[in-house]
Amino acid sequence: MTAPKSKNSFITEFKEFAMRGNLVDLAVGVVVGGAFGKVITSFVDGIIMPPIGKLMGNVDFKQLQVVIQKGGEEHTLVNGNVITEKIPEVAIKYGAFFSTLVDFVIVAFVVFLVIKGMNRMKRKQAAIPVPPPEPTKQELLLTEIRDLLKK
Repeated sequence: MTAPKSKNSFITEFKEFAMRGNLVDLAVGVVVGGAFGKVITSFVDGIIMPPIGKLMGNVDFKQLQVVIQKGGEEHTLVNGNVITEKIPEVAIKYGAFFSTLVDFVIVAFVVFLVIKGMNRMKRKQAAIPVPPPEPTKQELLLTEIRDLLKK
């Protein structure tokens, strides 16, 4: 049987895990991605969709929907008492879906441009010839010995 790990080694192991570069990079990417998503949603809702709605006859995309069940109140009489029951509206909100779809297309296009730029930089970097490394002191010494032995 192996001895149980001490609490201190568990904390040390967790710190090593949490401070790895990849995990921190992922956390930063999630936070920045969330903020970027909000910016794109604001851009689409405030700048892109209003002109498109104006061109389509003053349409507010957030309000476009197909109502399946109208909302309201239903009154029933039970034992001489009127009971009011609220009925929620049930609708397919295709306008909001369309706005979200435009959000997605813009985000996907920006990510595509970023990846394309990164790939271009990688190709340029790969095309630059890397000079051979300088010989070590030991290699220089062995070369000198070899040359002296040849003489």
